[in-house]
Amino acid sequence: MNRLSKHSAYMEWAKLCSAARFNLATSGLTNTSIAEFPLFRSDMEITGPGGYGFEPLQEQLAHHTGAPAESVVAATGASMANFLAMSVALNPGDEVIIESPAYGLFADIANYLGARITEVQRPFETGFAVDPGILAGAITPQTRLIVLSNLHNPSGALLPEEVLLRIGELAQKAGVYVLVDEVYLEMVFADATPFAFGLGQQQFPDANPFIVTNSLTKAYGLSGLRCGWILAAAPLAHRMWRLNDLFGVNAAHVAEQMAVVAFDRLEMVRTKARELLATNRQLLNNFLDAHPELPCYRPSFGTVIFPKLPVGSPDDFFKMLRDKYETSVVPGAFFGMPDHFRVGAGGTTEVVRNGLERLGLALRDFCGR
Repeated sequence: MNRLSKHSAYMEWAKLCSAARFNLATSGLTNTSIAEFPLFRSDMEITGPGGYGFEPLQEQLAHHTGAPAESVVAATGASMANFLAMSVALNPGDEVIIESPAYGLFADIANYLGARITEVQRPFETGFAVDPGILAGAITPQTRLIVLSNLHNPSGALLPEEVLLRIGELAQKAGVYVLVDEVYLEMVFADATPFAFGLGQQQFPDANPFIVTNSLTKAYGLSGLRCGWILAAAPLAHRMWRLNDLFGVNAAHVAEQMAVVAFDRLEMVRTKARELLATNRQLLNNFLDAHPELPCYRPSFGTVIFPKLPVGSPDDFFKMLRDKYETSVVPGAFFGMPDHFRVGAGGTTEVVRNGLERLGLALRDFCGR
């Protein structure tokens, strides 16, 4: 791809085309209100210290993740976190293994960096599971990085601990890193959640192969703070901080201060998120129960499902859904599976209920032709 033409078709679509009266395209939780932040003008400063991390925020990130401070890199959202992580791990011509279906930006970043992509399938028929044996067969001497998401975007499937550990063993043996985007994983809301970096610390203390990216955006509805982070072995973390120098001196200090407040109040936000998801997930299950003609893996956690359109042209369906029913979903083409579409249930319960009702009407209208 010519460098002058490199871009992300998915991000362009998300910014310009995803909005609708009933938006089922968004995958994060509905936005948290500024009213929930006890901030006063006297508490805030426009500018403050933090060239390589605002210390109070770095402390909060280390505490939240259980990672040592030297392994924590603050980033402007999970998107920049993924870019920094992949940029440090890959040189032009290196091979990167990326799950398929996959979040479109993974391939967009790899293409921008001049890496060669090998896809490893997460098949619909197996509940979008990762087969470590197939993954092992895809690794070559030129492989430098494996890229996965957990919870899987777009299906919501969970990568269990035992699979992650087998992947970690493969990676350590081959001398490659494993990037795990965990931006949805905190929606599991359980003590036994398989966070990859912590597993790597326990099982591979001398050479943790896992790099993890995350943010406060998806699980907590705090997108506007752009509070993302990377967890990586200290030498890699150091290189990511230095690479980030190319993009600016400091982060927006007001956003950093608000992120510290958010971590102080995270249990309250988590409780609200858990309650919303419990309600909306039941709406999703009711919708799938009412539409047995719609093949779909049902994840146990998260906000998204990735059903398959049973008949017809996906583009025609998405146009009808938007034009006639004022509802948006994400076309599966952005994940490499054009006959699927991603439905997000993280919005307000009213929007999700009405959006799913309209999606059902559109399916009956379209499939009954």
